Amino acid sequence: MMNKQSLMGVWDHLRQCHGIAMRVIEKIPTDKVHSHPIPDMRTPVELVVHLYASVVRGIAEGVPEGEIKSVDEASLCAGIQTRDDLLRFARESWDAASRAVGQVTDEHLRNTTKSPWGFDAPGSMFLSTISDEFFHHRGQLYAFVRQLGQEPPMMWDFEHNATEYQPKAMQQA
Repeated sequence: MMNKQSLMGVWDHLRQCHGIAMRVIEKIPTDKVHSHPIPDMRTPVELVVHLYASVVRGIAEGVPEGEIKSVDEASLCAGIQTRDDLLRFARESWDAASRAVGQVTDEHLRNTTKSPWGFDAPGSMFLSTISDEFFHHRGQLYAFVRQLGQEPPMMWDFEHNATEYQPKAMQQA
């Protein structure tokens, strides 16, 4: 079972991957954030809001509270008009999630967390799910960016992330 120490290792890896996701979002042309680069899929705004509000922040904040709450994604999307708005939203959501993960204890990881998805499970299971969902949706962002005529960054190019998202060894160098 996951404990606080292993959670922090997973979260640090996600922090670095979030840095790459931010670079992918930067590649979305600002006039295309509400477009459908792939028919019958979410728009870039809808995808980022789902990923960062419902998955990353929603789960991270829900586990220490004992309940993951539903997120009104449509209302959040309505408030995002530009790529800069989208980047700010993703950054603020990540920062809030990081604060919440910092509060998670071994007890939170063992305790049952209620969910809006029709089942309850240990907090550790929900926090583990963030990684799966993160990489799935980040892959969709890569497809969107390519469909919009842009070249996304290499998916493991951590050294070119913003300083706060680089590997800790590089941050200390």
